[in-house]
Amino acid sequence: MKTAVVTDTASYLTPEQIKKYNVTVLPITVILGDKQYKETEELTDAKFYDYLRNEPELPTTAQVSMGQIEEAYDRLVSEGYDTIISIHLSLGITSFMDNLRMFVKEYDKAKVYPFDSMAASAAEADLVMLAGSLAQKDVDPEVIMSKLSDLRDSTQVYFAVDDLKHLSRTGRLSNRSAIIGSLLNVKPLLTFKDGKIYAIDKERTMHRAFRMISLEIQKYAEEHPDWKLHITIVDSNNREMLAKWSNDFAEVFPEARISQSHLGPAISVHTGEKTMGVVWDKDFENEN
Repeated sequence: MKTAVVTDTASYLTPEQIKKYNVTVLPITVILGDKQYKETEELTDAKFYDYLRNEPELPTTAQVSMGQIEEAYDRLVSEGYDTIISIHLSLGITSFMDNLRMFVKEYDKAKVYPFDSMAASAAEADLVMLAGSLAQKDVDPEVIMSKLSDLRDSTQVYFAVDDLKHLSRTGRLSNRSAIIGSLLNVKPLLTFKDGKIYAIDKERTMHRAFRMISLEIQKYAEEHPDWKLHITIVDSNNREMLAKWSNDFAEVFPEARISQSHLGPAISVHTGEKTMGVVWDKDFENEN
């Protein structure tokens, strides 16, 4: 049995991680005006953020097509893989997982295990890297799926956006009507719950958002004293703040493994520029 791992560009794996964990990454399409671009392949962050700042028509996205999926799966089968674990963006913010589950019912060239990350970005990436590391060790795919569920259950995601207009416009904010009026002129703090995005608090500065997230991680650490934590700081074209938060979290949580990641266009369409996020979970590198 030979197992492949497939994901989408919303995981924002680096080229080095893609190579290390032998992952197939399918690009989400980003639409700027009347032009379409495959994320990471055809669209730079600089071009995207320039468009976001200066063009009146807001960008949109198109999910990975089943044609892209079939082409990727067929290629993997031709390379000798008979099992595929396919980890993707949360069903709570895109219908892709429903489409994929329908597709794999009819796909008979390999055994496919669809897995809903119930998140995006670094939370999705951690799942992909865990699956890749286990697949390289020829771990049974059912065992891999169980370990993925365990890691997903351990994962927390908080992020602060500059404002809610992008999430509100694209319909990705689940409690928009209940909260948007009270979040004007603040830095809304959001989280994933059951795979959907919810605004949970408001902070007037990124410093206060950092402090609140730190308190949440501290509570998490106290609830799981035997776990080594993995904390990933994520930015959306906010590299100076990324460096600061990375250093500050390393000081506050010296025993944790600290990583960095960046939001690309497909997610920044919804969050906007200057977003800061933090993902923390049980360190998957200690599970291998």
